[in-house]
Amino acid sequence: MTEAPSDLIRSVSRALRVLEEVSRADRPLSVKVIARRCGLNLSTSYHLVRTLCYEGYLHRCPDGDYLPGSKIAERFHEMIGAFDRPPRASVVLRHLAAVTGHTAYLAQLVGGRLVVLDVAEGPRSPWLEDLQAGLEAAPHATALGKALLLALPPRVRRDILTGYGLPRFTSSTPASVEEVEAELAGLRPGQVVEEHGQFRDEVACAGAVVPGTSWAVGISAHGLSVPVRARARLAEAACDLA
Repeated sequence: MTEAPSDLIRSVSRALRVLEEVSRADRPLSVKVIARRCGLNLSTSYHLVRTLCYEGYLHRCPDGDYLPGSKIAERFHEMIGAFDRPPRASVVLRHLAAVTGHTAYLAQLVGGRLVVLDVAEGPRSPWLEDLQAGLEAAPHATALGKALLLALPPRVRRDILTGYGLPRFTSSTPASVEEVEAELAGLRPGQVVEEHGQFRDEVACAGAVVPGTSWAVGISAHGLSVPVRARARLAEAACDLA
């Protein structure tokens, strides 16, 4: 939704704003800082943080500052568990990471958003903090996203790209829907798709759609190329997941 609903409950909206500010901060925050960052008065901020602490969504440090609480982690794990995925996904990803040495990913388009569902780390890949289970990734700049976009009708593809936007991650990131379409024009649905330095500098990724599904499996690699053998194993993994 892009517009606030007519029955918006402002106290809930404010509480979520507080959670977002505390969660994205790189250190514990005082109530005064929370109030300033959220544009709230101090009295309202005190009421909100006390309620959130009572419910377990914030934690009060001994010095009076606040951190995210344990209930946030519990909700995160419940969210991951709620996503549908292939029955043997974790087994296949671990095998793919073991035989190639590259980190393996499973992702899906959910409501027009690319969500990473599972990850198996491999030593030949960099650690990518934005490609972790439960996080949204960029469909226009990742091989996982491009593989899934390739399987969609052009109009649906354009709607997803327009809705997400096209943020720049590197100088090689596609800057327009037309650039993405030009990349995909020479590919056929189901083909292994690669991106080279579009999501992270000096990192390449490959992705493939699991046949007959809305999932994609992918791998990442140091440098600007994905080894041919790893690409072949990736295609095999996609078939295994089907």
